[in-house]
Amino acid sequence: MPRSRVTIRDVAVHAGVSHQTVSRVINRIERVSPETRTKVEASIQELGYSPNAIARSMARGRTCMIACISPNLTDFTFASIIEAAESEARKNDYILLSSSAPDEDTFSELINQLIDSRRVEGIMVINPYADERHTLLVDYVPTVFVGARPREEAVSSVALDDVGVAKAATNYLINLGHRKIAMVTGPMQEDCSQDRCKGYQKALRENNFDFNPKNVYAGDWSATSGYKTLKHMAEINQLPSAIFAQNDRMAIGILRAARELKLVVPDDLTVIGIDDMPLSSYFDPPLTTMQQDMVTIGREAARLLISAVENPEKVQQHLLVPAKLIVRDSTACFG
Repeated sequence: MPRSRVTIRDVAVHAGVSHQTVSRVINRIERVSPETRTKVEASIQELGYSPNAIARSMARGRTCMIACISPNLTDFTFASIIEAAESEARKNDYILLSSSAPDEDTFSELINQLIDSRRVEGIMVINPYADERHTLLVDYVPTVFVGARPREEAVSSVALDDVGVAKAATNYLINLGHRKIAMVTGPMQEDCSQDRCKGYQKALRENNFDFNPKNVYAGDWSATSGYKTLKHMAEINQLPSAIFAQNDRMAIGILRAARELKLVVPDDLTVIGIDDMPLSSYFDPPLTTMQQDMVTIGREAARLLISAVENPEKVQQHLLVPAKLIVRDSTACFG
């Protein structure tokens, strides 16, 4: 028979104290002598007692819940960030509620439900500038932006170092000998797309290359946009020797179009992406990419939000997380 869950009363009996005393120890209330606190903590460890987060929040008169709102819950990047944030929240005795808001109306409804009902004490917003959803936030609820730097809002943020990542990717292509390097961007209303453009231009400028806006093509993060972009380049006879796609999904589309155009990757065309999706190493050919550390981004976002909830007067923090170059078979020296 499986062992039943250890309760706070089991700990109290084992330690020879009242269950109220055990509760004070768990909730870090000072009205407990050092000797008693030590005895209770020893019983907790020996019995393997795990405090119930909901019960603790009720005792404190707080929800101990935070929320994460993302454009969707299916994107690998978003899902990985949320999973890491949920793990960090749990370590700190918080519960993370996650929900998707594909548009502003849905986002507004979620904000009203979560804030007006006082269900959560803080909110993480992934891609806050995907539309105008950032204007729907309230300043009295701690908020952390994920994947974008705040423009005017007084909130903390965690994001990939998009300028540095794009610069590193472009420098890598330049060091391989490529001179005509095209870039396929994400939606340009998003900060990460803008910053990756800045990094691309910075690398060109520092290597004494002229920036040609005709080498920059607008995508929308989808494989389809990458596919259509390479087909368009071929139609207008503007094929480059290398393409920097601002995410792996667009790079996948480029690889598919290259096969249809009878272009051999990397001999005829070099391709690099950003993210390092789980199947990147199984593409044909395996994709060279800038590996984004989603675990660190999610963990730090949750940490900053919990810190803002517990220390409202604390100054906002803005963290940039670097990426790692993963070299595979989709890139090669030019010529």
